[in-house]
Amino acid sequence: MRLAVVSDIHGNIRALEAVHARIKDSSPDLTVNLGDCLSGPLWPEETAQYLMAENWPTVRGNHDRALTETSVPDPEKVDGFTHQCLSAASRQWISALPASLSLPPEILLCHGSPEDDEVFLLEEDGGDHFYPSDEAQIARKLGKIDARLILCGHTHTPRIALISGWAVLNPGSVGVQAFPGLTVTGSPHARFAIATLEKGEWTFVHHAIAYDWSEAAQRAEATGFASWSHGLLTGYAGKRS
Repeated sequence: MRLAVVSDIHGNIRALEAVHARIKDSSPDLTVNLGDCLSGPLWPEETAQYLMAENWPTVRGNHDRALTETSVPDPEKVDGFTHQCLSAASRQWISALPASLSLPPEILLCHGSPEDDEVFLLEEDGGDHFYPSDEAQIARKLGKIDARLILCGHTHTPRIALISGWAVLNPGSVGVQAFPGLTVTGSPHARFAIATLEKGEWTFVHHAIAYDWSEAAQRAEATGFASWSHGLLTGYAGKRS
């Protein structure tokens, strides 16, 4: 079995298109999406239409959840901008996404941790950086789940952990590699991963894909979110405002 795993697209359809083209070359049995699909100053509605057409198994991220809360987000913030861009059909789609999803054989999809879409499953928060969680910390966050393979996103950090009979994979982010004040990967390339099950064992390959990140940076500036531009263009954080 071969899975393509994407996460944290954040409305960056140019990155998504490039990633999907490479995924097709790998001929996976299934592509899964770990959430934070649309929120970003880029192309949220176009991304929603693309994802609805592909119909990949998808879970809700914390930003997806924010888009569905009863109070309309502040339009001067990214979630508010995204909310204003979305059609009724796209809002309905994002509202219907589950917080987690189980797939055979013994696979769990979640955004943050199995219990909380804002928890960093494989990392600890160092303020201006993430650092890896140790095995005991990861085990506590996993609790007593039955899955053997856990797929998570949220931190935008490509990482693999093999502990206590679990394999945990974060594929990194398709759409965003750095935020103001926080460098995640240090390059602008879009990320995804391939997970392969052979003879009862999972193996993993991370991928970094070139796309037209200059167009994405220009789009962020055009929509009034110039603070995103530097990270999209370089993969390194700009200064916090």
